[in-house]
Amino acid sequence: MNCLSNVSTPQLEKIHSGKVRESFRIDEKTRMIVTTDRISSFDRVLQNSIPGKGAVLNRVSDFWFSKTSDIVENHLFRSIDAQVALVREVAPIRLEMIVRGYLTGSMWRKYAEGKRTFSGVDVPDGLEKNHCFDTPLVTPTTKEESDREISPRQIVAEGLLNEATYQQMEAISLKLFLRGREILQEKKLILVDTKYEFGLQDGKLVLIDELHTPDSSRFWHEASYATDPANPKHMDKEYVRQYLLAHGDGDKVPTSLPEEVAREASRRYREICELITGEGIEVTDEDVSCRIYRNLVRNKLIKDGYVAIVMGSPRDMDFCQKIRRTIESYGIMVDERIVSAHKNPEDIAEVLGAYESSMEPGAIIAVAGLSNGLGGALAANSTLPVINCPPFKDQVDLLLNLNSSIMLPSKVPAATVIRPESAAHIALRSLNLARLKRIFAREIDDMKQELREADRNLAPRRSASGVME
Repeated sequence: MNCLSNVSTPQLEKIHSGKVRESFRIDEKTRMIVTTDRISSFDRVLQNSIPGKGAVLNRVSDFWFSKTSDIVENHLFRSIDAQVALVREVAPIRLEMIVRGYLTGSMWRKYAEGKRTFSGVDVPDGLEKNHCFDTPLVTPTTKEESDREISPRQIVAEGLLNEATYQQMEAISLKLFLRGREILQEKKLILVDTKYEFGLQDGKLVLIDELHTPDSSRFWHEASYATDPANPKHMDKEYVRQYLLAHGDGDKVPTSLPEEVAREASRRYREICELITGEGIEVTDEDVSCRIYRNLVRNKLIKDGYVAIVMGSPRDMDFCQKIRRTIESYGIMVDERIVSAHKNPEDIAEVLGAYESSMEPGAIIAVAGLSNGLGGALAANSTLPVINCPPFKDQVDLLLNLNSSIMLPSKVPAATVIRPESAAHIALRSLNLARLKRIFAREIDDMKQELREADRNLAPRRSASGVME
């Protein structure tokens, strides 16, 4: 199944990696959020992903952000891909405002065990599973490694928020919930419960993260709830939770889903998306990372490729500038790192990490002299093309140390080039980008034309010397 489980690029600073989303820095006021197809449940990310899930979350959130902007401002600037959005940078509030319209899910499970107070809210005895509350309840939790219930009084006492800001968040949350319930009633759907997250920008509350999605909310069909209130049809992540609970052993639940369960979860996510927004999500065979890469390039957020210059010593910086200038003149991003194959080889895996998982094409130039082990170490651990370009001091240095760069073990495919400009050009060609190939073709043609022109300019001299024209 074609899913986006991870996203990486050395061209953007990664701010945060969450259970589902990856955040990257664009500038001081803007971040880029990529919504993956990962799925989490019971505070852990499952091993397999759900096809189309990220696109569903973005599409649904976009729909609701536009429908609720009169209630509260949200962080969305614009979407640039089905799974990528540019959002304003705000200071997140480390709380989740959970609004519950029904006694279900984890609340019901704890209620059935005898619990009656949730985040400072008292719930009466004698209620049945999926009971509809007369007024929606707000039961906040913290956003920590393991979320915990917290009452409004505790929120203020712990200094998470002042009372006025919390009350404003609670009022906005109830308005958002009622707006969602009203719109979904027209579609014969029930908004069962949901969570909201907020941030502060210049002291003003801003709605962030997602809104009324099948990850953050529960949805039931009105008809199924009316027919069988205890077992309504789930149109959200609860389907996955129920599978995990049914196939768990005590407190332990599976860490992955069978393929048929993942496919059914995908179908349900896409169905609720179409019911809410009126637009479906198609799962195709196209590689999701390739699609995102194209859209990031189209929106000028990244270059269409990169070359990593990995040097063995900071003394190689001046030598590397020649390589950098050549590469950057073609509009390709250059990333520079320093690591020694002999002095800190344990860091090579970390250096290669961002390159190996990158969505865009890349190449590596290794710059190390004397007994060069860097190029071989990089080539042995990377799927990217590696070009050695040792910074030889003179011809004697070259003759003494060239062998360490060109004599490598089997299955360690690193090329060796002496001139820094040539190393840059080989790296550029290895990216195999259509844009660059057109440039190189023109350069080759220009070179040939220049030689032909020079040859034609010799014609008068040949004639004067008596050579037949």
